[in-house]
Amino acid sequence: MAADPRKRPLSRVAEKARARLAGVEDDGWFFARIADQVAQQRVGRNLSQRELAELVGTTQSAIARLEAGGRPPRIDTLLRIAEALDCDLSVELRPRARVGEP
Repeated sequence: MAADPRKRPLSRVAEKARARLAGVEDDGWFFARIADQVAQQRVGRNLSQRELAELVGTTQSAIARLEAGGRPPRIDTLLRIAEALDCDLSVELRPRARVGEP
């Protein structure tokens, strides 16, 4: 009888992956917003996921995963999507507001 895989100790690589994914989950709202914007722009241009994928040079399943929030998109992928959708991609770094500061 095989051991329950959920009870096996994690390798170092698996531990790092879990930690990285846990950090991504905290920022899930950010990736969900991107996914929504991609889907809205795609639908607004009457493109199917397959058509967008062809323009971007990826697969329909990759676009579906991105729109479903299945995995955070890479910046180069977002740049290609923005180009295919005739959109500007804007990334902004702003200092965080600290408690008690205006």
